[in-house]
Amino acid sequence: MLTSRAALATLPALAAAALLTACGGGSSAPATADPGSGRSWSDRPSIVVTYSVLGAVVKQVVGDAADVTILMPDGADPHEWSPSAKDVQAMLGADVLVDNGLELEGKLQDVLGRAADDGATVFTVADHVTVRTVRPGEGAEPDDPDQAPGAQDPHLWTDPLTMREWIQPFATALKGAGIDATAGAVRTGTELTDLDTRVREVLAAVPERRRKLVTGHESLGYFAARYGFQLVGAVVPAITSQAEASAGELAELARQVEAARVPAIFAEVGTPKATVEAVARDCGAQVVELSTHTLPADGTYRTFMLDLAGTVTKALA
Repeated sequence: MLTSRAALATLPALAAAALLTACGGGSSAPATADPGSGRSWSDRPSIVVTYSVLGAVVKQVVGDAADVTILMPDGADPHEWSPSAKDVQAMLGADVLVDNGLELEGKLQDVLGRAADDGATVFTVADHVTVRTVRPGEGAEPDDPDQAPGAQDPHLWTDPLTMREWIQPFATALKGAGIDATAGAVRTGTELTDLDTRVREVLAAVPERRRKLVTGHESLGYFAARYGFQLVGAVVPAITSQAEASAGELAELARQVEAARVPAIFAEVGTPKATVEAVARDCGAQVVELSTHTLPADGTYRTFMLDLAGTVTKALA
C-alpha cells in the first residue's frame, strides 16, 4: 500500500539538525533552484529515489513528467549507505519519495518518516509486490529473526516480473502528486515482460544440474525463484551484507560448494574479498564478480538484468 510511514518516529529537532550537519555519503542529486527545496531549475515535480536500480526504472516510467534524483551513488551498498546533508535536504523537499522498503535502506528510515509527516508522497516498492521470504537451507543466519527462514527478502529488483508488479500502482500514486506517467507505466510494463523472456533465453544455456548459486550474501533469491536456480549458500549467510560469517560457517559453506560441485562463487558489493577467495580455494571454485547492485554504463535496468544473466550463464554453463 501507499504509506505515509506514520508509524515511524519523526526525527527530533536536535537529531535532525545533527543529521543535516554531520552525516556523510555520496549523492547524485542535481543542483536545485532553492537548496533544500528538492526543486530543480525546471520547476517540474521532483521525485527522489533511494536506490540506483530502482531509480533506473522510475526514470523509465516517468520520462519528462518529473525530475528524478537518485540518492545512492551507483554501486553503493544500500545496506551500509548513509545520507549527506544535501541528500536529506533533497528528501525533505521532494514531492514524491520512492524507497525499496524491507529495511534495505536502514539508515534512511527516520528521514523517510519525517518527509511523509511533512506531506511528501512516500511510495515503498515492497508494499506493491509479492515479497519472497527466506526458506530453510538457503544459508541465512538461523539465529537471527531478521535473517532466519520466514524473513522477508528485500532484493526484489533481481526479477523483472516482480519489478513489473509495482509499476501501475506507482503510476496511480504519481497522479495524486500531479504527475501523469500513464503511458510510461504501460510501456515499462510491456518492456519488463519482454525482458523476462530475454533473460530466460540467455539462461537457457545453463543445464538444470548446474543451476546452483553461491553468492556474496543472500541477494539472488528472487532471481533464483523465477529462473529455477538453487541457493546453495552465501559467504555472508544473511540477506544483508552487514552480517559476518563465523569460521565454522565458512568451512561448512566450502564443504557444501564442493559437495554440490558448484564451479563458481559470485562476489558482489559488500563481499569481503579475502574471505570469498579463501572459501574458493578451499573448495576449488572460481570467484566471479557479479553486479547485483551496480547499473551498467547505459544506466538501464534492461542491460543490468541481461548482464547479470550473462555473467551467471558464462560461469555456470
